[in-house]
Amino acid sequence: MDAFGALLHAADGAIVDDGVLLHTGNPLSEQRALTSGTAVAPLGDRVVLGVPGEDRLSWIESFSTQKVTALLPGESAELLILDPAGHVEHAASFVDDGTTSWLIVDRADADGLLDFLKKMRFRLRVDPRDAREEYVVVGGTPLAVAALGAALVWHDPWPGVAEGGWAYSAVDPHPGAERDWAEALIDADGIARLTAAVASSSVRLAGSLAADALRIAAWRPRITDADERMLPHEADWLRSAVHLNKGCYRGQETVAKVHNLGHPPRRLVALQLDGEAAARGDVVRAGENEVGAVVAAAQHYEQGPIALALVRRNAPVDADLIVDTADGPVAAAQEVIVPPEAGATASVPRIPRLGRRR
Repeated sequence: MDAFGALLHAADGAIVDDGVLLHTGNPLSEQRALTSGTAVAPLGDRVVLGVPGEDRLSWIESFSTQKVTALLPGESAELLILDPAGHVEHAASFVDDGTTSWLIVDRADADGLLDFLKKMRFRLRVDPRDAREEYVVVGGTPLAVAALGAALVWHDPWPGVAEGGWAYSAVDPHPGAERDWAEALIDADGIARLTAAVASSSVRLAGSLAADALRIAAWRPRITDADERMLPHEADWLRSAVHLNKGCYRGQETVAKVHNLGHPPRRLVALQLDGEAAARGDVVRAGENEVGAVVAAAQHYEQGPIALALVRRNAPVDADLIVDTADGPVAAAQEVIVPPEAGATASVPRIPRLGRRR
């Protein structure tokens, strides 16, 4: 939408890159404003897909990790689509209005997911489409986005444990509990009203840097954190996006096997860096041994430089880690998100060994 481009540039000092508002001059101040509900963030890195049709709910449930057929119109959920080996391929935020299911997805993942959906139609009554010309996504606190007058709002279930989900992190209170987040689907008229409100200074905009910093501080996984090997267990994603008791779907055997009998080979950790920022892909070391890599990093308005990293399961939980940044090695204190003992939840009876006959 051309109107969305006008919105991105409506705020003084707006820095826009490839259709994404990065910030309006002070990302740290924008984080405070998002947290307090005094700003909203137009999310140009998010895209909306629409799935109308009578079979849409059972169809989406058949190949995704989430049970959506029991949801009422307006209820929010999150789902993943896995490859046959259980690795995360796609992720989507889900809300249905009674006639159409709406999927909010990362822009870089949208074309691949839409192609997958079209290939899975067969003879069912569904018609997935790209809806980025119909809606744009604006995020913030539920009260802030409700004030925009959107008919469709997705409420982030994180860090709650959804029905059928499972939490690996034992931290209480969970840092994500402080992040109350929602994303509204805004049509052309809504964009025009929001642009006018920003121009008159009655509404403040925040950029993607601020929104992502709050996301990282909440330990909230995102598809941009995933590589081709990521299992949902590794990021504590069973918490909000996987229903362990639903019917069959692609990758379910791996999900069940790792959760019930095994352990995820890697685990997500939160890092507090000593004065220097990291970047995605930076190597994480324990002493001289490489144990993983940064998957997301930000400058937080209260915590300073923070990051999420995927490390080997056997990386010591009590070790201070080192991150090899572009400016050199930086000390990083870790906080365990997914513990090494995650998984192996099934109570498998031990068969006593038979003694040798005499």
